[in-house]
Amino acid sequence: MMQLATDTRQRLVRLLVALLGVACLYLLFSDLALAEDAAPPACGGKILEKCTPNSGDTAWMLTSVALVLMMTVPGLGLFYGGMVRKKNVGDTVMTSFAVTCLVTILFAALTYSLAFRAGTPFIGGLDRMFLKDILSDIGKGGIGNPNPLAATIPESVYICFQMTFAIITPALIAGAFAERMKFSAMLWFIGLWAIFVYAPVAHWVWGPDGIFSAGNDAAWVKVLDFAGGTVVHINAGVAGLMCAIMLGKRVETGPAHNMVLTFIGASLLWVGWFGFNAGSAVTAGMQAGMAMLVTQIATAVAGFTWMLVEWALKGKPTVVGICSGAVAGLVAITPASGFVGPVGAFAIGIAAGVVCYWGCTGLKRMFSYDDALDCFGVHALGGIVGALLTGVFAVEQYGGTAGALEGNVGQFFNQCIGVATVFVYDAIVSLIILFVVNLFVGLRVTKDIEREGLDLALHGEVVQ
Repeated sequence: MMQLATDTRQRLVRLLVALLGVACLYLLFSDLALAEDAAPPACGGKILEKCTPNSGDTAWMLTSVALVLMMTVPGLGLFYGGMVRKKNVGDTVMTSFAVTCLVTILFAALTYSLAFRAGTPFIGGLDRMFLKDILSDIGKGGIGNPNPLAATIPESVYICFQMTFAIITPALIAGAFAERMKFSAMLWFIGLWAIFVYAPVAHWVWGPDGIFSAGNDAAWVKVLDFAGGTVVHINAGVAGLMCAIMLGKRVETGPAHNMVLTFIGASLLWVGWFGFNAGSAVTAGMQAGMAMLVTQIATAVAGFTWMLVEWALKGKPTVVGICSGAVAGLVAITPASGFVGPVGAFAIGIAAGVVCYWGCTGLKRMFSYDDALDCFGVHALGGIVGALLTGVFAVEQYGGTAGALEGNVGQFFNQCIGVATVFVYDAIVSLIILFVVNLFVGLRVTKDIEREGLDLALHGEVVQ
């Protein structure tokens, strides 16, 4: 068996080397000449083209990139690291850091082009593989970004912004399989998932010609998702549930080893989320301001609601509880942040606090799955709550699309279609990837390693 495993690893390494060679040849022989574009339309409409670069927008987006990157390292690493047992802290924070590195490489090489460039309604093109031609606007008389999704900022800045989203989404999944997944298996799963799940779903919802893109006049169904309710949170939460089911329950469990780390991580997530939501306006304008306001309101309401529910049911409010509630509020307001006002934010915050608390307690007990750090309960359920209520509370004055309360009942059903499609596609493809990784690498550490702790066994390090 050991010889078979060694041979399998060697074949995988040879395959990676071959793929890298093909990529290098592609870059070497690609035609780098820049074609002259036809006269572009004026700056305006739902998808902007050839607008004048704006230094204010660029400055805000540079700030947002830093804020969102802070959400993964160190925010998510500390948030998750505080909730696992001490013997697994190193593996948990290492996962967040390694995912940041891996997804950055994949996003630059392939997934940015697949997700955010025009291609088909289902997947983008390959014209930006290895970020080829991203400086093509330099020699055209000061004309702005050739990317119609972010017309007033450099494409390089837009790439960095979307890269931080692509990083945190698979990093969230780690909350479901914490304390029992092989580090090597994690890398394979995350890499394949980023290509075959994240990139297509991001293109459906945010791509210029995606099937659910609200800015695409030819979209099959227009789904409102301002900053990632479906693309990020439902996507990550469903994949996390599939991981929990495939891996099975942990051999032993224990309480959060350091609530202060979790508190610090949750606080960094809260601050960073302003870049996540307000940054998704891609301009330093009125929509960004409203997105920031409703993000603050919904987060506070959800955290306070979770605290009250936990206090009433268990007799004591906890630090981990209020932090989890705040994160649930951040998740739920994410798809709605550019479309709803303060009233909608209050309603979404209350709903997130109640539903996500139930998801992390009652639902998990009902189906007996081991979602270690409640990735599904917080992110999938919070994302679903936010996505659906966006279709109810959307205000045309704020985001350009009315919701059910303003008479556009059809938007609620559009949200349902988007949520259901992402849920089903993600579940199926994630299970296929997990099955393949398990076949070639194996998903779970041995029981002895699990009892000893992943830090020492997998990384040769321990937290003192």
